[in-house]
Amino acid sequence: MTLPDIAVDSFSCFKAYDVRGRIPDQLNEDIAYRIGRAYAAFLQPKTVVVGYDIRLSSQSICGALSNGLMDSGVNVFNIGLCGTEEIYFATSHLEVDGGIAVTASHNPKDYNGMKFVREDSKPISADTGLNVIKLLAERNVFAVGAQRGSVQSVDVKADYVKHLLGYVDVKALKPLKVVCNAGNGGAGRIIDLLEPHLPFKFTKVFHQPDGNFPNGVPNPLLEENRQPTVDALLKENADVGIAWDGDFDRCFLFDEKGRFIEGYYIVGLLAESFLKKNPGSNIIHDPRLLWNTQAVVKEFGGNAVQCKSGHAFIKEMMRKVDAVYGGEMSAHHYFRDFFYCDSGMVPWLLVLELICQSGKTLSQLVEECIARFPASGEINRTVSDARTVIDKVLTHYMPAALDIDYTDGVSVSFADWRFNLRMSNTEPVIRLNVESRGNIRLMQQKTAELLALMGGTPAN
Repeated sequence: MTLPDIAVDSFSCFKAYDVRGRIPDQLNEDIAYRIGRAYAAFLQPKTVVVGYDIRLSSQSICGALSNGLMDSGVNVFNIGLCGTEEIYFATSHLEVDGGIAVTASHNPKDYNGMKFVREDSKPISADTGLNVIKLLAERNVFAVGAQRGSVQSVDVKADYVKHLLGYVDVKALKPLKVVCNAGNGGAGRIIDLLEPHLPFKFTKVFHQPDGNFPNGVPNPLLEENRQPTVDALLKENADVGIAWDGDFDRCFLFDEKGRFIEGYYIVGLLAESFLKKNPGSNIIHDPRLLWNTQAVVKEFGGNAVQCKSGHAFIKEMMRKVDAVYGGEMSAHHYFRDFFYCDSGMVPWLLVLELICQSGKTLSQLVEECIARFPASGEINRTVSDARTVIDKVLTHYMPAALDIDYTDGVSVSFADWRFNLRMSNTEPVIRLNVESRGNIRLMQQKTAELLALMGGTPAN
C-alpha cells in the first residue's frame, strides 16, 4: 500500500499486537475514529463486528470507532458489552470480514485499547497490518464519497455459550463447588449464562461488572489480587477457584487448598486432555517454561512445537501446523476448535471436567508435575538497561551451558535447570523464568542467584 508523503501525527497507543493507551492523551474518540477509518482502508471489509469491555470509556471509544468504520462504507455489527473472545467467536460465527474488541484488559483504570482480527478471526499484529493501520490513522487522509455503512445490534451470546458447552461432556460433570472471581470485569455475565447448564455450585466474588474497579483492576497475576478468591474458597470449602482478567481471555486457577496454580502446569493438564481425545496431535508451547509440557506431550504421544510467546505468534503457528491446542505459561490458552484463538472460558471447563473424570482433586492432578519440574513463575525486574543486564547474565552462564536458544529472549539450559530471560517490548523490564528437574531447592537457589546478578527493582 502506497502512503502519501505528508506531515503526520504520532500515536503512541499502537503496540506490537494491539492498541493500548491512557485516556484521553494517548487514546481518545478522535484517534478511535481515525483507527476505524484506517482499519477500513487497510482491510477493505464489508462488515465488521465490534464490542467493548466494562471500562467507563469503552462505549464512547467503540462508538467513535464504529463511526470511522461506517464513514468508510463499512457495515457494523455491534455485540455490545463482551469479552475479547466473544469478538473472536462472533467474527467467525457470523462469517464477517473482521472484528475489533475495545478493551484494555488488566491495564490501569484510566487506560483503554483495541484488539483486531480479520476474516476467520486471524489476528492483525504489527507484522500483519497493524503498522499500516497506525500509519494510515496518523496521516488521516481518507477517501470521501463512500456510501455510509449501517450499524446493527447483534446478540451472539446464546450461540457462544452453546459453543463453550461443546468442549465438555456436560452429563459426566459432577456437582463441584466453585468459587469464581470476575474482578468486576466481564466474566461474571458469562458465568450467569453457563450456570443453568452446569451442575456446579458457584460462589461469586466481585461478580458485577464495574468500570470503576472498586476492588482493583482485575489482574490475578498480582499476588495481592488473589487473596479474595483464596478467602472465599477456604470459607466455602470449595473444590476449585477461578479468577479472570478484565476481558477474560485469561483464567487463573486455585486448588482446593487455596494454592494458586501457575499457568505452566495448566498447559500440561490441557495438553494431556486434548491428546487423549486427539492422539498424535501437535501441541504449541512457548519457551519461557517448557520441560513439563514437553514431558507430558511425549508421554501421551503428541508432538511438542515451540513458538515465540505472544498471541499473534502462537495463533500463526497453530494454523501453520494445525495444532489442536496451544498454551502459554502466562495463562493464555489457544484452541483449534475456537478458531485457533485464545479463550478464558474453555480452560476452566476442561479442567473441571478432568477433576470429575479422574476423581482427583486439582492439587492431586498437578502435584506430580510441580514436583517433577518446580518453577519460579514469572518474575519481573525494572532495570536501567535491559540489554546490558542480559549480556551480563549470558557472559556469566554461557561457558557452562548445554544449550542456548533465542526463540524468545534467551533460554539457557543445563542438565538439571534452565532459565529464560526476555525484555519487555514497552518498558525497561526484564522477565525471568526458572525451572529445574525435580529439585525445588536448586530452582530457588538459581532464581536468587540470577536476581542478584540482574539487580534492579521488582516490577509488576
